[in-house]
Amino acid sequence: MNFDLSEDQALALDAWNRFLERDIAPKVAPYRDTYIEKSVAHELLGLTGQYGVGTGWVPEEEGGLGLDFVTSGLLYEALARVSPDLAGLCFVNEGAALKLQRLGRPDQKEKYLARLLAGELIGCSAISEPGAGSDVPNMTARAEKDGDTYRLYGEKQWISNSSIADLVIVVVGTGEKEFSMFLLDREKHDFSVREVDKLGLNGWSLGQIFLDGVIVTDEDRLGPPGEGLRESMKGFERSRAFISLVALGISRAAIDDAIAYAKERKAFGKPIAGHQLVQDMIAEMVTLHDASQLLVYRALSLLDKGGKHNQQAAIAKSFTTESVQRITSLAIQVYGAAGIARENGVERHFRNSRMLTIPDGTTQINRLVIGREVLGINAFR
Repeated sequence: MNFDLSEDQALALDAWNRFLERDIAPKVAPYRDTYIEKSVAHELLGLTGQYGVGTGWVPEEEGGLGLDFVTSGLLYEALARVSPDLAGLCFVNEGAALKLQRLGRPDQKEKYLARLLAGELIGCSAISEPGAGSDVPNMTARAEKDGDTYRLYGEKQWISNSSIADLVIVVVGTGEKEFSMFLLDREKHDFSVREVDKLGLNGWSLGQIFLDGVIVTDEDRLGPPGEGLRESMKGFERSRAFISLVALGISRAAIDDAIAYAKERKAFGKPIAGHQLVQDMIAEMVTLHDASQLLVYRALSLLDKGGKHNQQAAIAKSFTTESVQRITSLAIQVYGAAGIARENGVERHFRNSRMLTIPDGTTQINRLVIGREVLGINAFR
């Protein structure tokens, strides 16, 4: 691996970091304990998209910036340091745009793609259910044929962006062990949502979607009939790598806070940064962060080369999301009693980090993926 940034990457990252501090940080500050409201989300997506966050994966000929995954990852990691909530919002929206670009018919793309990339629309994907999270093939949401239409029934849970989404790519059963994707337009289709009150990442919408007989037609189908499960599974490698980038951003923010506090806070006649056990904690945090970065960018580099890389993506996700919990816990410890006070903000890093071992396969599911790839034996069945 080449660890040096290209000239273009260095220039883009420098401009992006300055933009984040100047224009994004003030706008996201009020949304640390409540999800970013829809009007603000539209504005932010329009801003970040100009730099390739929310638009980078879509080819230039179809309105995106056509960034490679490593470059996109650098931008997402920097954003997650400032706002992991907005990074997640952008990531989910970009994933929906990529699915539409890859699978949509010309009329669907003409109607929705440019508006998704401009931030005028917000997208999400709805796969998980109350009884089928990682066990995707056992989804129970279904499409029942009703003349020339279908009626969708079921419940989707743990859906990011659900409360603010204009477009929902929903996966439902259309036959025996057959699943298809439908594109739900909030203005056209009658579905309801409920926001979930959660531990952390409270600026990032997460909720339930209720399908109570939503009427769709073949015109609303996204991609070929019966390809919903296959297409859903294709995105997990990318999703695991990019959730890991959110973890990297949080850990970098926690390390920065801990270093600044250790230099400022004095005890026993000198800054606590000069005490051995404080340096030991900082050293552990930095080591875990560096090891996580190597694993995540290896996975992104492999994704850029194409092919299947389930093992490397699962290793990056399981290691990084577990490591960020240790890093943020140590940051609190460096602060001492001040670390548990909400006014200081460092405890929020810990709450945010704890959220990340769950989505796109829990740590345990990802370790089963690693075991399957290494041993050639599937422990899921």
